[in-house]
Amino acid sequence: CIKLSLRDCKRSTGKSKRSTRHQSGARQTLHKIRSTMASGGSRGTITPCAGFDAEAEAQGMRKAMKGFGTDEKAIIAIVLKCDRAQRQEIIKSYKTNFGKDLIKDLKSELSGHFEDAVIGLMMRQFEYDAYLLNKAIKGLGTNEDILTEVMCSRSNAEIKAIKQEYLQNYKRELERDLAGDTGGHYKRLMISLVQAARDESTSVDIEKAKADAQKLFKAGEGQLGTDESQFNVILATRSYPQLNAIFEQYGKLAQRDILNSIEREMSGDLKEAMKAVVMCARNTPEYFAERIYKSMKGLGTNDDMLIRLIVSRSEVDLQDIKETFLRQYKKSIHKWLDSEISGDYRRLMQGLVGTN
Repeated sequence: CIKLSLRDCKRSTGKSKRSTRHQSGARQTLHKIRSTMASGGSRGTITPCAGFDAEAEAQGMRKAMKGFGTDEKAIIAIVLKCDRAQRQEIIKSYKTNFGKDLIKDLKSELSGHFEDAVIGLMMRQFEYDAYLLNKAIKGLGTNEDILTEVMCSRSNAEIKAIKQEYLQNYKRELERDLAGDTGGHYKRLMISLVQAARDESTSVDIEKAKADAQKLFKAGEGQLGTDESQFNVILATRSYPQLNAIFEQYGKLAQRDILNSIEREMSGDLKEAMKAVVMCARNTPEYFAERIYKSMKGLGTNDDMLIRLIVSRSEVDLQDIKETFLRQYKKSIHKWLDSEISGDYRRLMQGLVGTN
């Protein structure tokens, strides 16, 4: 699983290399992604297809769309049994064998939320993240929910790979677009995170944790008003293990959890982004389980949110997310989807999630 994903990552960084310096940066990014995978591995629900034959799968796609009507079930079967790297091979084989662009053909044959999910799955991992960020920024208004989900949950290596994909695909610098479409302290946090410079060491310094906890307390609960900049400095730069030590010390000092303080001291998009950083530092699958729950709870379903969450985590940690979801909400994502969505869209999404 890791081998195929790395090959995919290599493609996503390789095409945008225009100089020796860029090549070196891409190699360093790939090395860090390898290191991250080696330390934890993938906990996605989608794994590589054994005995994979790109030409056979490309022919299956062609058959599913040729003639009158479309065989959506056949498309779902092909998409679900292959991982992202293998789907890239299918795209290449499809063009080689039939002289046609598979993505264009899928877009002409499919529609609605089903189309959105399938097209998302046909992208490379970091290509999809870059696509989501561009979607959040372009046009009138900004979707800060997407910016927060992506920027507050990705590692340094992942953010660097996303930046490369963004520049390659949209001919624009991600940092410049984030700066142009956000404002205030939320903008400062996004700019800090896009630097991909968080300390990622595993060691913990308790004395520094106590000092940072004191700074956070003085910046919020300990004074009239809030010094958001101090929260930015600590939440955007400290390692996850160090942050958890800080949060523990903060709880002792403030007699309340850091999330509760952020809820009291912050507002709007900044509050949600700060909370996202805290939750991801503590337990990333728990953060995404809550986001999936929010996409389905209440009247109606936020399909765009549901799709991007499940598609983007399908080869990362969706296995952990669905197990966390079941513990938290006493009902599986698979079962919840039964009453939220329908048709081929539901078949695809339930296939991605799998049963508990």
